[in-house]
Amino acid sequence: TIMPILDAPYQRGVRNAVNIDDLQAVAERRAHAMVYGYLAGGADAERSLRRSVAAFNDVELRHAVLHGVGHNDMDMRTTILGHEAQLPFFVTSCAGQRMFHADGEVATAKAAKKHGCFMALSQLTTSTFEEVSQTAPDNAKGLQLYVWRDRVLLKEVLDRAKECGFTALILTADFSWVGNRERETKTGFTVPPSYSVQQCVDAARSPAWTFDFMSRVPYGYKAVPDADFPAESLVDFIAQQMKPEFDWKDAEWLCQEWGDTGPVALKGVARGEDAKRWLDIGGKVIWVSNHGGRQLESSVAPFDVLPEVRKAVGPDVEVIMDGGVRRGIDVVKALARGADSVACGRAYLYGLAAGGYGPRAAG
Repeated sequence: TIMPILDAPYQRGVRNAVNIDDLQAVAERRAHAMVYGYLAGGADAERSLRRSVAAFNDVELRHAVLHGVGHNDMDMRTTILGHEAQLPFFVTSCAGQRMFHADGEVATAKAAKKHGCFMALSQLTTSTFEEVSQTAPDNAKGLQLYVWRDRVLLKEVLDRAKECGFTALILTADFSWVGNRERETKTGFTVPPSYSVQQCVDAARSPAWTFDFMSRVPYGYKAVPDADFPAESLVDFIAQQMKPEFDWKDAEWLCQEWGDTGPVALKGVARGEDAKRWLDIGGKVIWVSNHGGRQLESSVAPFDVLPEVRKAVGPDVEVIMDGGVRRGIDVVKALARGADSVACGRAYLYGLAAGGYGPRAAG
């Protein structure tokens, strides 16, 4: 077929990549301009996005010598949201992954399985719960979701997740409104493509992505029960269902509905006082995040918040952090500063957008 020919230069780029920046460069070449802009961009002037990455540069490591620790003494296993994981970092939930590559969340699940990583799946997944859980039954154990207005529909999503073997729930609380993402405006981003002149010109400039997209079944958002309508209708539906005014009572209801299935994490925490309140209403896990710098411009870098959150909840509460992680040394710094594990988003998505082989390379 023609796809291997179109993808050959990008696969070569993935094989030669030595870090996430290299994968990002390949992803930018392969992906449609609006898709790359959606992936790489942040809110407004992207100060928060840049600060989240740069924050790790402010901390240096003081190494010990003659410590007597060898390679065989290293044990990186940990527990993430009740799941025994081989590594203290994992692939976090990101919406619409078939936008980046037609294999989408299934490709990500394969990579997570290969490396023994925990995986969190987005409520706005473009692959079904069943496809992902069957691909990596021991890895895809976390479901990230938003509070919708229709509680009956939301309960259906929770019940499906339980049936598919998901054992941890992640409530995203930093997505009350969609951020002002200027890159998306400049590239004419729409879901699905509107086939404007700008989009068609950019499609011609990215033949591998375009052929991959055009030769597959159009994607939809598969968490919605019985969703067999096109993506544009689903986008409108999701926009109507989002509940920006959701509050602590909604969160408490969600914990009750999930019951004893497994731990519930609050994602988007940026204050120690919010972390303590989450524990007071029955939550178990704190997830420090600023939604990848995509929502509130000038929001604090998650790495900078870690000490405050850890001090607020004490040493025995599980704390996860995401945001700005691009290297293994960033993971080490986050763990040293108070996180129990670190979630990675763009790092593996650059691999996925580079041609599907990338998530394994990013791992």
